[in-house]
Amino acid sequence: MINLFFQLIHGNRLIYNACWEDPRLDRQLLELDGDSEVVVITSAGCNVLDYLLDGPRAIRAVDVNYRQNALLELKLAFLARRDFADLFAFFGQGQSAAYGEIYQSLRDALSPPAQAFWDRHISYFNGRGRRGSFYWHGAAGDFAWVLVRLLLGNGQAQGLVQGLLQAPTLAAQEHYYRQLEKRIFTRPLSWLLRQPVAMALIGVPRAQVRLLDRQYPTRLDGFVRDKLRQVMTELPIGDNYFWRVYLTGAYTPQCCPHYLKPENFDRLRRGINRITAHTCTLTAFLHRHPGPYSHFVLLDHQDWLAWHQPRILAEEWQAIFANSRPGTKILMRSAGFDLSFLPAEALARLRFFPERTEPLHKLDRVGTYASLHLAEVV
Repeated sequence: MINLFFQLIHGNRLIYNACWEDPRLDRQLLELDGDSEVVVITSAGCNVLDYLLDGPRAIRAVDVNYRQNALLELKLAFLARRDFADLFAFFGQGQSAAYGEIYQSLRDALSPPAQAFWDRHISYFNGRGRRGSFYWHGAAGDFAWVLVRLLLGNGQAQGLVQGLLQAPTLAAQEHYYRQLEKRIFTRPLSWLLRQPVAMALIGVPRAQVRLLDRQYPTRLDGFVRDKLRQVMTELPIGDNYFWRVYLTGAYTPQCCPHYLKPENFDRLRRGINRITAHTCTLTAFLHRHPGPYSHFVLLDHQDWLAWHQPRILAEEWQAIFANSRPGTKILMRSAGFDLSFLPAEALARLRFFPERTEPLHKLDRVGTYASLHLAEVV
């Protein structure tokens, strides 16, 4: 029943309104250049645009949920047709008073599925009501909004949040976060974090919940508590735009993804024709658009496939290898601490680099994955 609920949520909604993987780590590991041809799971499209700044020859963004590609298409349309101020209003501040007029100027640049989605949901950007930001919408936005309002909604808690976000030193961050932690990790939240239904709302399938429950000494809620403490007290908060956007509903000009920096706007505009979006499975994409490709960014979707669709997982790896070259790089994340759940045939053809990924994983500004993996095809 829980898995059916997860599929229902993912099959009928925009799940991710912002990427939840740190591209600063990705770009160090991927080492993209003008010869790179990249296949990446779209998610919210933020990291697709981040990778574009390294000048790859092509980026193919693939997602089974057309709503995720609709979000990427809207960002590309802004880069092609509007100015930086409009882009930042929509995706930096999450709202614009001129949202309807601006959307109409972009609509014919979108595919029919993207038009159909935004015709119904462009009001996410209207700035009105209790959830006036785009970042309070979609499944992940719904979950973040509820938690922020329930746990951090009073004036004293909001003061602690602002103190944390403005903290000039790690010592100051720890001072504010230790006070916030007492408010966040209550018994009700610990219970909620163990509920697969709640996790499904933010895109965490039951397979990943089980991985952490089995592998982490204090189960999923303990993992979340420990990782959040690490992120909030051991890494500078000043550039952690991942947590800022879900704590406040907006980025700032100083703390935002690279695609929202004014100095990158023209470079991105010149490169958008290198990006194409494809709504299908990764295997279907590779059958329709054979490689060889130099890079694959698989996020964490293999966790779910390994648990529920091992045959499809094996077929996906066959397609990846058929469309790779020796040395093709593959980047993955997981809720588990290793990738022993991958097919043996895949592991036999991959060379991993834990000496590179493990130190970088400690610098991850998000802190929601148990492990990060870089492999090369041999």
